[in-house]
Amino acid sequence: MSSGCGLSGAVILVTAVYGTEGQGASQGNVFGNSRLISFCCGRHYILPLDNLLPSAVLAPSLCPVLPSYIAGCETDNLVMGWGLRAAFLLPLLICSLASEEAKLIGDLFSNYDKQSRPVKSINDIVQVNLKLTLTNLISLKEQEETLTTNVWILITWDDYRLTWNESDYGGVGIVRVPYYMVWLPDIVLENNIDGQFDVAYYANVLVYSTGYMYWLPPAIFRSTCSVDVTYFPFDWQNCSLVFRSKTYNANEVDLQLALDDEAQNMIEWVDIDPEAFTENGEWAIRHRPAKKVINQAYTSENLEYQEIRFFLIIQRKPLFYVINVIVPCVLISSLAVLVYFLPAKGGQKCTLSISVLLAQTVFLFLIAQKVPETSLSVPLIGKYLIFVMTVSTIIVLSCVIVLNVSLRTPSTHNLTVAMKHRLLEVLPRYLQMKIEPCEGEEETPRERRKSSLGIMLKAEEYVLRKPRSELMFERQRERHGMSRDDRGHRGEEKGSKARRGQWRWQIVGGFDVGVTTPLFKSLAHCAPEIKACVEACNFIATSTKDQNKSGAEMENWVMIGKVLDVLCFWGAFPLFVVGTLAIFFMGHFNSAPEHPFLSGDHVFPPCSTMAG
Repeated sequence: MSSGCGLSGAVILVTAVYGTEGQGASQGNVFGNSRLISFCCGRHYILPLDNLLPSAVLAPSLCPVLPSYIAGCETDNLVMGWGLRAAFLLPLLICSLASEEAKLIGDLFSNYDKQSRPVKSINDIVQVNLKLTLTNLISLKEQEETLTTNVWILITWDDYRLTWNESDYGGVGIVRVPYYMVWLPDIVLENNIDGQFDVAYYANVLVYSTGYMYWLPPAIFRSTCSVDVTYFPFDWQNCSLVFRSKTYNANEVDLQLALDDEAQNMIEWVDIDPEAFTENGEWAIRHRPAKKVINQAYTSENLEYQEIRFFLIIQRKPLFYVINVIVPCVLISSLAVLVYFLPAKGGQKCTLSISVLLAQTVFLFLIAQKVPETSLSVPLIGKYLIFVMTVSTIIVLSCVIVLNVSLRTPSTHNLTVAMKHRLLEVLPRYLQMKIEPCEGEEETPRERRKSSLGIMLKAEEYVLRKPRSELMFERQRERHGMSRDDRGHRGEEKGSKARRGQWRWQIVGGFDVGVTTPLFKSLAHCAPEIKACVEACNFIATSTKDQNKSGAEMENWVMIGKVLDVLCFWGAFPLFVVGTLAIFFMGHFNSAPEHPFLSGDHVFPPCSTMAG
């Protein structure tokens, strides 16, 4: 290949710049954002793709390797199409800039020592400015107490050794060099949790002609975050990212927050680009301040003396936990209050109460898997579950007591008159209940009715073996004079006297003596059999009376159980409602503070990702 750089070589150079290995290109290496190419001229040039201009006025001496017939030609005499003119001008510009940038880099780093600080005196301090740009709040794991963020960290400083006059190098004002070629302040994330102190990708460092160094590497940080679960899931957390130099102390490097490009004000917050930021579904950022912290417990010779802290005060979005945990838990727990409307007999009350208690235990187990294993505080939803479990336990105990009262009998417990008065008369009035106590058999027997004579006649028939027809027509026979007295005379004459008001049979004490007297005489002859029959009848009557009295008392115990059910309901229902509202209102009013810091009146810009 010839030593000159002809037209074909220039065209081959253009294809190499755009990433195609042409015939005239011997090698291509990535050097920052430029491409290092060795082509037909035999020289190595750095081609900055970012600085290509659409047009330029080129002097004949810009590229020493151009052929003489192209470098010496006059512009007016060069007549060609726009496409052919671009084919000539673009390689000329690239060749010129590449040679000037390569020369600049060679001059800058010929005697450069990247191990030493960029200071003229040993007592000088290098000022390093930091700025953090948040692109994504990935997650906050409560159990591990780990905050994962995706950020861009901007680090700027001045290096007087990397300054040049732009006019000496063809107007080149900025070069891009790999990070390992320049001095770095060794800024790392101090509170990382995985041991990864470095950034995710080491980008190139931008070097300006004034010595201003600009380094913007991306990083995915996993930092520690102390989680306070007192008001979970209505909590807010205060997490921070602490940056510190792991090599230089405060006497060597001064860490400061970056300055705004427009007003040169200190950027005392975490920068968020609304267009590039990805909002988290569980957390909303309320505040994002930043400040420099001086640890007075150390001296300036210690590395821990100064640090830059970027705070992220985030508020949890509780909708997920409200729908999937709180509402089902409240609905299931409310069933425990309704057990008082179930009948005491059968055991349904205890069955439902214990089932609700087991369901609450399952919810408590699910919450324990979410929150960190700490004894410093109990989460709010854990407090609520403990509260409803306590209420359910009290309900189970009350159901057992009511069941015991409802199933009492006179043989095991005695219902006193005072207890009956208080529980069945006084207490129902306060509970707005209408209950009529069951009364037993009266102590004083009622007046026997005249219809009891029929029972006596049945007994007479049973003892004397008389037919029912004879008993039925006996009085009619006497009334018509067909009966005989002891002497065998008919009763006609006596009947005539009866018509005059003188009856032989008299009514004494409501009983017909004429009928009952022969009955009593007949019963006297059958005394042993009648005595046994009477005793049996008395036993039956007494047993029936005792059974009625016992049934009435048992019914009173059942009504006492109902009264106790209503009393327990009006005790458990307000307790459940008030306790539920009180606990969750505590979490509802627990919000992040209006100002990120307790002291100071500094006003920070509002956060665009704040939850409404």
